[in-house]
Amino acid sequence: MHYKINMNILILFVAVVFLIGGCRSEKDDRSDRVELRKFSIKTIETSAQKDTETSPEQGGYGFEDAADSLGFQTSVITEDEQKFFGGTNAKKGGMLTSVVSRFPPTLRTYGQNSNYLENSQMNALIYEGLMDLHSVTMEFIPRLATHWKLSDDKMQFWFRINPDARWSDGKPVISDDVVATWRLLMDETILFPSTQLTYGKFEVPVAESKYIVSVKCKEMNWRNLIYFGVSMSILPAHYIENLTGVDYLEEYQFKMMPGSGPYIILQEDIKNQISYTITRRSDYWDRDHPLKKNMYNFDKIKFIVVKDNTSLEFEKFKKGEQDFYMVSQARRWAEETDFDATKKGWIQKRKIYSQKPSGTSGYIFNMRRPPFDDKRVRYAFCYLFNRRRMNEEMYYSEYGYANSVYSGTVYENPNNEKTEYDPEKAMQLLTEAGWTERNQEGWLVKDGTPFQVSIGVQKVIDYMVTPYQQMLREYGIDLQITFMDGNTLWDMLMERNFEISYFSLTGLIFPNPETSSHSSLADQNNNNNFSGIKNARIDELCELYDKEFSQQKRVEMIREIDGILMDIRPFALSTARLNQRLMFWDKFGFPEYMADRYVGDYESIYKLWWFEPDKVNALSEAMENDTTLPIGELENKFWMHYLEKELADQAKSEESQNEH
Repeated sequence: MHYKINMNILILFVAVVFLIGGCRSEKDDRSDRVELRKFSIKTIETSAQKDTETSPEQGGYGFEDAADSLGFQTSVITEDEQKFFGGTNAKKGGMLTSVVSRFPPTLRTYGQNSNYLENSQMNALIYEGLMDLHSVTMEFIPRLATHWKLSDDKMQFWFRINPDARWSDGKPVISDDVVATWRLLMDETILFPSTQLTYGKFEVPVAESKYIVSVKCKEMNWRNLIYFGVSMSILPAHYIENLTGVDYLEEYQFKMMPGSGPYIILQEDIKNQISYTITRRSDYWDRDHPLKKNMYNFDKIKFIVVKDNTSLEFEKFKKGEQDFYMVSQARRWAEETDFDATKKGWIQKRKIYSQKPSGTSGYIFNMRRPPFDDKRVRYAFCYLFNRRRMNEEMYYSEYGYANSVYSGTVYENPNNEKTEYDPEKAMQLLTEAGWTERNQEGWLVKDGTPFQVSIGVQKVIDYMVTPYQQMLREYGIDLQITFMDGNTLWDMLMERNFEISYFSLTGLIFPNPETSSHSSLADQNNNNNFSGIKNARIDELCELYDKEFSQQKRVEMIREIDGILMDIRPFALSTARLNQRLMFWDKFGFPEYMADRYVGDYESIYKLWWFEPDKVNALSEAMENDTTLPIGELENKFWMHYLEKELADQAKSEESQNEH
């Protein structure tokens, strides 16, 4: 065993030396050892000449001076906000190694089989949309387009493309690229119907000039601006304009066309089923922009495939074959992460708290029928759910407690009740609801009928539901568990053929309350209003929400909806994962918040982190001499504190307005 440990250390030590690309001089001069290896490349042989012919009014140079009079707007980032777009002391260079659980079935960013996480990650680094979203405020900021305009009725959008924008082959990005991209997405032969559903909300875009493109919406909704302006990554027309969807699927299955983003995939770096590597472009057109200059720091990012084996992935990380590791299992975090390298500080551990939507889980009540048509019964079931004990006994106290549909995000209503286990309050409510007696078996009885409810569960989550069954039994409620497959359970939810059901739903950065809470869906089957929620104010807010283009006002609307839902109490919410558990070899620099506000996990590493030469050197030396490094603070709560201050400032502002 001693030999194995030393071999692992040797492997990583060699990797660290390879990363920094230096060697020790006879005088042990540290400056010779901290220079990062450079892998970035230039992809442009001949760049398009600066366009001096297109007038400012047509989107050419000088447009900024005419933008206001033409009705265009933009977003300017303040100096204080710069810190949210990377660290001011970021360095370029080195190769980051990351493990993925599969080799994507295609490297395309659109069409059949392109909806994998791996494709999304590549898309974000190689291609660009017309606009982006501010990582803190979620308001629109420039990307390929410097300016945008909305018609008074919000049914038409205009975008002015930056004349400096270039594809990786040197050609300019122009309006024709936007039109060609939309046409490809609307081609049904790309075999991805949801794309036509999304982009079918628009008329055919119009190239009004070389740099100004417009599009009309078929219906008014603020999401349209995100779909067209942010989500639609633009492809080069000189590659796709003559392609059918069939051609696109075949020709670009494992080949990448030029992008406008900071990275590129070279054909020789695609090793089918083994790995793929992206390389930073040193001639990326927007590399010196204040929003970009401190991001995209790794010269190469190599993705190594370890197919569906988290234990092997973890072992590879401990050997130094991966630079970081996300710990998804509470048991592993509690029992397997305190080993020699972490105790010596070579590997650092962090819990990163953010406003990444944690999703919602717990128990749904069918409010259309007894006993859950009675609000008092619903509240009683919440008070009998001992979430704290379950968290301590089953989840190593690794989770928080959900008191909102939007736990831990900016959308959570801060005034929601922080529900705790309270049997006394529960029994008082049940008594008020008519459950006043017990039969010989000890079950609560109302009008001669024992309190019995049934729940269907998959066998795999029995361990989560049985403790709740025991809690309810102690207070006279008989929860009958029946094992079913997932398809049957889903059909029961869709057909409203249930009393109580366990549920777990993913969270959205931009909530869509209408699909789960609008009254029009309450008595219809086959939609996500599982509980039968009916509330006139929620309906009113849903209609206002879809037409509101201000993110801050939408946040306020969702908070109000959240408060109403938690008052109605159509579910008993369970625990919430409010942090992401990360381990990494101590050779990185990163901003103080470590991850973007709404990302909160390893995906921010690709964009925001860098190799810090002094740390690379210190790690190499510590491993060589078997010495320790400082162990950083375990919890990073930057975004939690930020939200607390944000809420406090808003409260003061509202108080001040009320006084006047």
